[in-house]
This record gives sequence, structure tokens and C-alpha cells, in this order.
Amino acid sequence: MLPSNEKSEKFQDNLQKIEELSKRLIEVLSNKSNENQKFMQADQELVARTGLASLNDMVSNPSKLFESQVSYWGQSLNLWMEAQKSLVDFPTSTETGSKPATQDKRFKNELWDTPYFKLIKDHYFLNSQMIKNYFENIEGLSDSDRKRIEFFSQQITDMLSPANFLATNPEALDKAMKTEGQSLVNGLENLVRDLEKNNGDLQVTLCDPDAFKVGENLATTEGKVVFRNELFELLHYHPTTEKVKEVPLVIIPPWINKYYILDLRPDNSFIKWVVEQGYQLFVVSWVNPDSSHRDVGMDTYTLDGCIKAIDEVCKYTGSKEINAIGYCIGGTLLAMALAYMSKTKTNKVKSATFFTTLIDFTDIGELGIFLGDDFINGVDEILGEKGYLPGKSMANAFSYLRANDLVYGPAIRSYLLGEPPMAFDLLHWNGDSTNLPGRMAREYFHDIIRENLFTNGEYELNGVKLSLEDITMPLSAVACESDHLVDWKVSFNGIRMMKSRSKKLFLAESGHVAGVVNPPTKIKYGHYTNDKNSSSLDEWKEKAEYHKETWWPSWEKWLSTRSGKSLEVGAIKQGDSNLGPAPGTYIHMTI
Repeated sequence: MLPSNEKSEKFQDNLQKIEELSKRLIEVLSNKSNENQKFMQADQELVARTGLASLNDMVSNPSKLFESQVSYWGQSLNLWMEAQKSLVDFPTSTETGSKPATQDKRFKNELWDTPYFKLIKDHYFLNSQMIKNYFENIEGLSDSDRKRIEFFSQQITDMLSPANFLATNPEALDKAMKTEGQSLVNGLENLVRDLEKNNGDLQVTLCDPDAFKVGENLATTEGKVVFRNELFELLHYHPTTEKVKEVPLVIIPPWINKYYILDLRPDNSFIKWVVEQGYQLFVVSWVNPDSSHRDVGMDTYTLDGCIKAIDEVCKYTGSKEINAIGYCIGGTLLAMALAYMSKTKTNKVKSATFFTTLIDFTDIGELGIFLGDDFINGVDEILGEKGYLPGKSMANAFSYLRANDLVYGPAIRSYLLGEPPMAFDLLHWNGDSTNLPGRMAREYFHDIIRENLFTNGEYELNGVKLSLEDITMPLSAVACESDHLVDWKVSFNGIRMMKSRSKKLFLAESGHVAGVVNPPTKIKYGHYTNDKNSSSLDEWKEKAEYHKETWWPSWEKWLSTRSGKSLEVGAIKQGDSNLGPAPGTYIHMTI
């Protein structure tokens, strides 16, 4: 406990800091960018259709609204009665009576089980559930409209959580009292810093910016840049084994973020692990586009990116064929390249692996929320102005698919509790966004996703119509069971549409990133395999064999049989190109 004079000095210092921070806050908000607002709000037609359907529903079935209201008031009354009882019993009672408290991370602090805050919390759960039920049960809405209006209503209920406000967050109030207001000053400093860094847009800093540096404690697997053009750098990793597989392996990562998700730290690096298994490994590191790349399209990424990388690996190693991995949108690109090379009889890919890849966009789950005219028109407007789609805007939009984990949870820790950002490698990578070139983004959203031209055999590239039926080489695919971006069934369905006779599917536990970055040293998430023919993916999963360890070794066993002989490193041809050490220069291009 500080003496009274020291308390007074600290209080005065904090008041002065708050005054200075408030001035900065006003200044940054006055210059706020409205970029994100162009595609992060429901359009008026969607609101109008929902309102009309709701009105018709009430007119045609008035008892429905009455019954829901009666149910709501009954449950609300029960909560008040429980609160009164707990006030009488508190603090002798050990019953919380609030099951959601143990399930929702926002309310895990025991202070939420004190009578006053428990009542606030339980009413919030009740109100949220009523809103959810209301929109789920409106008659007359299309499936796409229902999904989108449910998404936007969920954003409102997430935003209005009592955990998000100082006056109704007991943990934040308790810490403010214990620190004599210092936590609030720290929180305001964090808020102003984030707003200033993002031109007035609220994007919470998820990771300590000083904790990691690419090339020093991230992306440190040794290698060199052996090719560079305006679109990508090609990295070759130094062998660490006496023998290496005859057939080189090339990874085509997504360009919606950076490749080093596969090369974070040495203990969880997929790239390092693959090299240690004795493979000649090459990885594409994409450029971070700006306005000068406005005319770069999907054809450019296919011909001058993916296929060019494959050609350069063959040239560098003297090999006539390679194995390839495509991750996420990099997998979509690889599939397009395979179809093109097969049709033009220029294929050099012996086998292909797809990580969490969408090929068929008929049903894309939660991503469909962003395919309404309001979102697409907003994207087109930004592309027309800038010539590229800003990576931060895209990342911010996707973060609201998991708003409590990626938006409000971090905001509470940073702004209400005044805590510094955590040091977490995956979150550092998540915040290291990349832009998308204008023409490419327009073609991807309109032609590949909305019109599904590639899957339907109607997509033309360089005068050649692409078809999944032309892809016949051995394939493997990894999808993740709880992936919120790429549903595993949809991902596998796209692979099943290809005409390859040899296909191996690996269903990993966990999500889009954690299910892939799952090293064997930590038995954390298992996987499923099933080599038998199944009439449906549900049947495939039901009869699949579960393995408690990661899919990495199982997949490597599959790849090994398609990688040729193991030869002495000295017997393998290697070019003499050396444009600098890995991870190269493009990876350091930030926005």
C-alpha cells in the first residue's frame, strides 16, 4: 500500500496521462479511415428483406411472437428470483447455477458468479439466445440471407457482451481498484496506439511486435533464394541428411498471408521437419503486392507463379518431375496449374498434396457470408481506388468469423485489463498480412468463388479451358475437422471430383492452422484415415481409423513411395544460383 502522498502523485500523473491520451484519441478518430466500412456492414436490401419476412411472419403467425415473449419473460423472472435468493445466501452458497460460465471463456473469472454480475451475465445469455432463435425461425428467408443476417446479429450480441464494457466487467473493475487506476491508463495507451497504427480503425494488436523477427527467431530454417521474379522468390533449403529423395518437393503456399506459417520456430516448423526426412525442398515466397500489381491476375499467378516455380526447380535440380504441395488458396492455384499443364501436355508434377484447399465453391460455409453484393461491391470499390485489396482490411473481416477469440477477447485484455500483447508466434504471423492484387482479387471473388467457373469446367486460362477431369496424377489431401474457413467435407469433395485413381485423405483434428501446424514432438491433435471406397464423406468418417498422433509421418510415408530413390547429396545436381539467404527479401515486405 502506497503512502497517501505517493498515491496523490500517482493519481495526478495518471490524470495527466489520460488528458494527453484523450487528445491523441480525438485526433486519430477525427481522421478515421472508412475503408473497412465498405464491406463490413449489411446492405439495405438484406435488412429490408429480413424486415419484410419478419413482418409477414408476425402477421401470419402472431402466436409465435407471443409464445416467444412469454417464454422470455418467464425465464427473465426466474433469473431475478435466483438473483434475490443468491443475495440472501451469498457468500455462504457454493452454487453458481450458471452452466455457461464454465463453457464461455469470456466469463471464466469467478467474479462473474457473484450475485450482481451473475444476473448481468445470465440476462446476456438469455437475450443472446432469444435473438438467435428469432432469426433462425423467421419464415420466408433464403438460406443465404438467413446465414448472413444471423452472422450480423451475432456480431451485435458479441459486441454487446457485458465483458466488453468496464462498468459491467467485474474483472476489469477489480484490477482497476487493485492497481489504483493504472490498468485503465495502460489500457487507454494500448487503445490509442492501436488506433494510431491503423488510421483510426480498431484492430487489436494480438502479439507483442517486439517478440518475434522473421529471419531471427521465425523462419530460420537454413536455405537460399535460387530464383526471383516480380511475383515470387524461390527458396531452396539446405539438406541436413546424408541422402535425399530423388524427386524434389515444391510447396505453393497461399499469398493471402505469408509462407512462414510452415516455418515458425524450429520445434514446430513443417519445413524443417520435411528437410530432416531427407527431401529436396523448395518453397515459393510471394511478393506483397501494391498498386503496381493491379493488373496481376489468376493467370499470372498460375503461369508466372506456380508453373514458373515448378519449371525453375526442374531446371535447378535437373529433375524431369517434382512433387507439389498446395496450401489453402495455394492449393486452388496448384489445381488450376495441374489442369492447365495436363491439358497442354506440359505436366511435370508426379504427385500433388492439398492442405485445407477449396476447389469446389458450391458450398463454402461461413465464407459465404462475405459473398453478398454488399461485400463484393465494397471490394470492387476499394480495388478501383487502390489497385489492390489491403491485407489488413481482409484480415479484419475474417477475424469477425471468430470475433470473441480474435477481436473482443484480445480487446478486453488490452484495453480493459491494460495487459501488454502476448508473445505468440502464430499470432505474430496472423498479424503479418499481405495485400491481394486488383485483377486477381476481382477474378477470384467473381469467377472462381461466386460463379464457380473452375469447378464447372468453364474457366479459361491463356486460351485453355480448365477441367478437373484432366488431373490424373496421385493425390493426397489434408483437411481439418473444425476448420471454420474450409469445411473438410467441401475440401475433400473437390479432391474427389478429380479423376486421379490414387487418392489419400487425411482428416486432422483442430482448425485451419493448428490442424496443419501439428509437429510429431507434441501429441496434441490426432487424425483419421480411410483407404476404402465410401459412398459419402459421412460414411468415410464413420469408418475411418483414428490415429492419436499428427498426420505428418503418415503423409510422409505416402509421399516417400512417390519420391524416387534416396541418393547421396553429392550425387544430386544443384544449380549455382544464390540470390541471398532464406527467408529471402519478399517476406520482409510489410503493410
